[in-house]
Amino acid sequence: MTMNVDSRNTPTSPSEARGVPESGPNPELLSSLGRLVRGLSALFWGIPVALVACVQTAKSDWLRPFGVFPALITTGLLYYGLTLLESFQQQERVWHVALHRAKALAIVNIGLSPFLFFWNKIPGNPYFDEVVHVIIISALLFLLLLNPMLLRLALMLPDETLRVETKLFTNLNRYLLAVTVILLSVYFVMDEFFPVAIERGVELLVRVNPFPQKATAIMVLFDRGVIWLILFLILLVPVAMTMALIWKVKEVILSSVFGETNQG
Repeated sequence: MTMNVDSRNTPTSPSEARGVPESGPNPELLSSLGRLVRGLSALFWGIPVALVACVQTAKSDWLRPFGVFPALITTGLLYYGLTLLESFQQQERVWHVALHRAKALAIVNIGLSPFLFFWNKIPGNPYFDEVVHVIIISALLFLLLLNPMLLRLALMLPDETLRVETKLFTNLNRYLLAVTVILLSVYFVMDEFFPVAIERGVELLVRVNPFPQKATAIMVLFDRGVIWLILFLILLVPVAMTMALIWKVKEVILSSVFGETNQG
């Protein structure tokens, strides 16, 4: 990273334009990069753990003795990971706007997460049903906003391959998640205001089912489990790609920045 040519005759490099000196390690920069790596690790582990904890809090009994705390702690871990990213490149306005948007949704998820436990205890309560619908949309929007934030972060790192891969996969993720948010929002609105239309759709599905003996299973699935099954299947690809991008960004930082610092 050390430049030996005369700076008077050389154009300013991108890192110098952002205030990063190339003559040697900057303690303040290294500290912010260390927090960045820890924040990315918290996001990498927090996303699947929060997904499992929230679903299990809402659907099963084995986390019931812990009350609201599994969902609160895991969603709080995601917010903590985002706060660790704030010290990196504070002068980059676009990067911090994307980061703050994701943080806003993380706060919303923390505030709504206790209702998953309440919904588990009183599943027939209409108010809790509506709040759980909001939680699902909010969680999807959080994942949706996390991808442009990762793209902005990758654009500031000195790895062209990472930038190309991140742009490709974040665009794919955003399309998948946007379509999912729209379809689920339409479903929730119809379930609230046009429940008869949904019931007729389910009856039609049962009627055209080539295996009549499975009709009861289909009815039970649509009674309460269909949303969670759909979410699980749809989120497999976006969550996996988001985690892969987070891991890739972290590895690039560790290898290219801290590796060169150690060699120096």
